[in-house]
Amino acid sequence: MSAKHPRGPLVPPVYLLAGLAVMVALHFFLPLWEFGAPGARWVGIAIAALGIAVVLWAAWLFNRSKTGVVPFSPATFLVLGGPYRVTRNPMYVGMALVLLGAAVFLASLAPFIVLPLFVLLINNRFILAEEAMLEEVFGQAYLDYKGKVRRWL
Repeated sequence: MSAKHPRGPLVPPVYLLAGLAVMVALHFFLPLWEFGAPGARWVGIAIAALGIAVVLWAAWLFNRSKTGVVPFSPATFLVLGGPYRVTRNPMYVGMALVLLGAAVFLASLAPFIVLPLFVLLINNRFILAEEAMLEEVFGQAYLDYKGKVRRWL
């Protein structure tokens, strides 16, 4: 754990849960426009399930490699396989998919406002600092990876 980035109770899953709570509140108190398309709930569930699967797969790869999964914990291994071949941040992409799925499930416009705010917050609060830490720890190997794989998708 770096002194510059102390770990606290506000880890990314807390932001995800807060985002879900805000989405539900917006849906009930300020829906803006309800679209209720047939099958929207099932599509939302499928998107959220995909997001959960991506998060679990990425976390499993970290655990298998015995490297820190919690932001700013020591990185001992550069994971490059699985979903990391497509995005440098599959856990965050998975969380964004959960939020997208929830917004589709709720079938109103207001919850969609949360998704870009979540992405911006996660990018600025975690990703930029994590990338700097990974560059410091892994040097050219991380820079090469960063040059080949996009941050999000």
